[in-house]
Amino acid sequence: MSGAEDRPPQGPGDEEAARIEAGRLLFARPVRFFFAAQKIDALPPAEAPEVAFCGRSNVGKSSLINAMAGHHGLARVSHTPGRTRQLNFFAAGEGTGAPLTIVDMPGYGFAQASKAVKADWQGLMFDYLRGRPTLRRVMLLMDARIETKDGDRAAMDLLGEAAVPFQIVLTKSDDTKPASRLIKRQEEMAELVRKRVAAHPVVLTTSSSKGTGIPELRAALADIAAAG
Repeated sequence: MSGAEDRPPQGPGDEEAARIEAGRLLFARPVRFFFAAQKIDALPPAEAPEVAFCGRSNVGKSSLINAMAGHHGLARVSHTPGRTRQLNFFAAGEGTGAPLTIVDMPGYGFAQASKAVKADWQGLMFDYLRGRPTLRRVMLLMDARIETKDGDRAAMDLLGEAAVPFQIVLTKSDDTKPASRLIKRQEEMAELVRKRVAAHPVVLTTSSSKGTGIPELRAALADIAAAG
């Protein structure tokens, strides 16, 4: 008689391979844009677990979402920083047992917007972070090429104040030269998350153009979707 007790136990490599495969399957079906909201009282119903993507307006957020979804035109890439002024909702994994909603948040740290617009966006972000029952994690994107900015620290403070867990994702790692500079940045992020109660301990390193870290990012999202 065969059963689960007859199978050899999985090792760490097997478990990671299973996570990567779950991430691939989550994004094997088309990711679909389904809602946009500029006000907190206009959000769609809270149903599937949500993961929000947040970062500076020039961090490469749209490019990363497109690479993750395998759809280059899904999230609009703008050459004008700070152009996204709303929460954009995308459905992933529809028709599977573990669907997920991806939320593209407005960028922060843009220089050209007025103080009033910045305040409105920050208010929308905080209201969403604090009051969304299906929000499971925020992926906080940081540019691998440059130092942590005051806006990044303010975003982490905001997430901590809203009691929302977040995970740091380094972007544009392919454009970080020399290699020692990327290692230093990764070490900096590892030290940073140790000091933040709300921070996930694993820092992901990605490149939208090269595909670096995309399987691992998908796997992290599949973990969240499976947990419900």
